Amino acid sequence: MFITAVVAFVFDRISKYCIKKNYFQKNNVFAFWNALFALIAGVLVFYILNFMASNGATFGLSKTTFSLIILITLGYTFSKYFKAKKADIKQKEQIIAFNLDWAQTVYFAAFFASIAMFFFLQAFRIPSASMRNTLLEGDNLFVNKAYYGMRLPFIKENFVNFHDVNRGDIIIFRFPAKDREQSNCGEPQYGRDFVKRVIALPGETVEVKNKTIYINGKELPPQDYAIFSEHEELNISNPLSQEEYQKLWEDRKLEKYFGISLRDSFGPIIVPEGQYFAMGDNRDFSCDSRFWGPVPKENIKGKAWLLHWPLNRFRIIK
Repeated sequence: MFITAVVAFVFDRISKYCIKKNYFQKNNVFAFWNALFALIAGVLVFYILNFMASNGATFGLSKTTFSLIILITLGYTFSKYFKAKKADIKQKEQIIAFNLDWAQTVYFAAFFASIAMFFFLQAFRIPSASMRNTLLEGDNLFVNKAYYGMRLPFIKENFVNFHDVNRGDIIIFRFPAKDREQSNCGEPQYGRDFVKRVIALPGETVEVKNKTIYINGKELPPQDYAIFSEHEELNISNPLSQEEYQKLWEDRKLEKYFGISLRDSFGPIIVPEGQYFAMGDNRDFSCDSRFWGPVPKENIKGKAWLLHWPLNRFRIIK
């Protein structure tokens, strides 16, 4: 959206400069400018559709759709070129007014939308079954990015805090991997956004025994949202010391030693300060903190807020 705003703003500025210098009195220049407007409009339409498709829309850009957009854009571009080349003074004024109105409208709308998306909202589409039955594959939701606080670009810490991260919160976060080659749950997860539920807070001790979660030695009360499969419980002896186990977990290497058995028997570990322990509600089919370690606070993008699609599942997320 910010790119859209910048392109519309630059087109508006250049257009006004050309008007001031009387460049549009030349039919060839005016025709080229009008065709450029059509081309930019087509590119922006493609960009916006592609953005929507990758952020929760229910359609994708197939090859047929992509080809159709190109043909429509080219046809519109040529028609605008020849129309402008034949235009008289009055028609030029109408064309200029139309193009500038659209450029300014797009600029202001995209600029404010980009601010809203950067600071307040993010569209997110559930990619897997790890949060069943709370969130299903394909559910489209909005993330409240300002719930926990607000931060400036390239700054890890919030410059203002509104709420603490609490147990039970459903959070969206950037996967905590600094190495692009780091592999977890069968493949690299670097750069991906994850959605999980916060189970333990900084400084708390977490242990999973026979699929039951213990926080600071006490069994976590039953969670209505958690579901389990009929898999046979996996247990494996732990030859590591507590210090070795903790370090491997914090270094995100514990999975390499214990594999899928971490699903049912895990810990105990202590959640480091400034970090959180997160799990999926579909406990036996979730790639989560049991396998790849804690979630740093700076990686948290926001709190899951509104499930808006499909409409029959529309609700505030809790």
